[in-house]
Amino acid sequence: MTFKPSTNEQANSSQDISPSLQVSVVKALSKVLATEDILYTPEDTTPYECDGLTAYRQRPLCVAIPRTTQQVQDVLKTCHALNVPIIARGAGTGLSGGAMPSVKGVTLSMARFNKILDIDPLSRTALVQCGVRNLNISEAVSQYGLYYAPDPSSQIACTIGGNVAENSGGVHCLKYGLTLHNVLKIKGFTVAGDPIEFGSEALDCPGLDLLPLVVGSEGMLAITTEVTVKLTPKPELARCIMASFDDMRKAGDAVAAIIAAGIIPAGLEMMDKPMTAAVEDFVHAGYDLNAQAILLCESDGTQEEVAEEIERMTKVLEMSGATATMISQSESERLRFWSGRKNAFPASGRISPDYMCMDSTIPRKRLADILEAIAEMEIKYELRCANVFHAGDGNLHPLIMFDANDPDQLHRAELFGADILETSVRMGGTVTGEHGVGVEKLNSMCVQFSPEEREQMFGIKRAFDPNSLLNPGKVIPTLQRCVEYGRQVVHHGQVAHPTLPRF
Repeated sequence: MTFKPSTNEQANSSQDISPSLQVSVVKALSKVLATEDILYTPEDTTPYECDGLTAYRQRPLCVAIPRTTQQVQDVLKTCHALNVPIIARGAGTGLSGGAMPSVKGVTLSMARFNKILDIDPLSRTALVQCGVRNLNISEAVSQYGLYYAPDPSSQIACTIGGNVAENSGGVHCLKYGLTLHNVLKIKGFTVAGDPIEFGSEALDCPGLDLLPLVVGSEGMLAITTEVTVKLTPKPELARCIMASFDDMRKAGDAVAAIIAAGIIPAGLEMMDKPMTAAVEDFVHAGYDLNAQAILLCESDGTQEEVAEEIERMTKVLEMSGATATMISQSESERLRFWSGRKNAFPASGRISPDYMCMDSTIPRKRLADILEAIAEMEIKYELRCANVFHAGDGNLHPLIMFDANDPDQLHRAELFGADILETSVRMGGTVTGEHGVGVEKLNSMCVQFSPEEREQMFGIKRAFDPNSLLNPGKVIPTLQRCVEYGRQVVHHGQVAHPTLPRF
C-alpha cells in the first residue's frame, strides 16, 4: 500500500504527526484492513479530531474502520505489537472529549457495527452490536410492546457502545436507571486482542462480576463489540405535569419534597428561565416564559397508578409553591411538554455561537444553592449560562455560552466550567454524572480524589492495560498534573487546560 504521509505544514498545530510512525502503522494495518478502511490524510482524518466537546481538537495518526469482529481483533493485535495507542469511537456525540484522538495513536471507528443481532421478547433482551443507535433499539422492539429505557438527549444519534463507555442516563433514569442497570452482558476484546466477556444473561455471573467496572470506564479497559440489553415493557399510560415556579429555591425544594414523599417519578426535570426561553422559541412547547423555573414531572404505569401518582405529585408541587400546574391530557401533549427538554442543547446552539455543556451532580437539597452560585459565576466570568437538570437525581447540565473564535471567552468558559464542577464537589456532589471525565474534567478529578484514590484507579487500569494504550491520557489525572493544577489554583493561575490542543 502506498500513500503520502502528512507533512509538517499539514500536521496539527498542537503537535506534528510523525510521518515515519504514520508510515509504519498504516503499512501494518493494511495487512488486516482494506485500503479504503484506513484513513490517514488530513482531509480524511479531520472529521475525527474531536467529539461533541469541540473546544479541543487534534487529528489522529490514522483511523481504522473495521467491518468484522475478526478485523477488530486484528487491529488491536497490530497496534499492541507496535505499542501504538487505540482510541475507540462510536458516533462522536460525547461531551467530555472522551473520543479525542492521539496524534500518535489509531482511532478505532466502530461505526459499521450497527446491527441488532437478536431480539428475545420472552426474556425481554436484545443482543446488539456496539454501533447500534440508542433509539434504534426501542424502534426495533416496539412491535413487542417493549423499549430500551435509558434515553439520553442524543439518543437519535448516540450508540449503545458509547452509552456503555459513559454509563449514560437520560430523562427517565430516575425510575429506570442508567446504562449499568439496563445491560446484562458485554462482549469485546482486551488491548492485546484477546476475547473477553463481562456479565451474564443469567441472574448472576460466574466469578467476579466486573460488569459494573467496565460500564462507565470510557474505553480505558476494553473494546466493546456486542451488548446484551434489558428491555422494559411499555407502560399502559404516561402523563406529565408541567409546573411553574416564581423562585428557583421553591422549585428545588419541590424536587426534594417529591422524593421525600416516597414518590419516584418516571422523569423529574428542571429548566431555568433562560433555558425555557431558548427552547420555547425553538419548539413552541407551551412553556411559561414568566416562570423562574419549570419542573416536568412524569408518571407512568396503569391508569389507576398514574392517576394516583399525578394527584399526589400535584399536591406536593402546590404545597411547595408552584404558581401553575398543567397536566398532559393526551400522548401528543405529553410529548410536546418533553420536546423542549429534549431539545435544550440544539436550542442553545441557536442563541450562542458555542456552548460548553457541563455535567456534575449534587445532593437534591442543594439545587437552589448551586443555581445561586452559578448566577454569581455568570457575573464573575461575564458569560451567560442556561441550566437544565435531571433534577430527580441531582445531575446538572449548565450550558455556558461563549464564542470560540474569541480566545479570551473560551478561556473564561473553561474557568467557569471548572468552578461549577469544584463547587459541586464542595456541596457534596461529584464532577460527573453521565458525560464522563474524558479530557475536560481531568483537573477537577484532582479536586475530588486523593493521590491514594487515583493510584487505585491506575491500578485497575494497569491490570487491564499495562502499557496504557487504550484511550491514554483520559479520565485519571497523573500526580504531576494534579500538583501543577494545585499550584495554579493556589497562585490563582489562569490556564485551565494547558496541555490540551485548542480549536
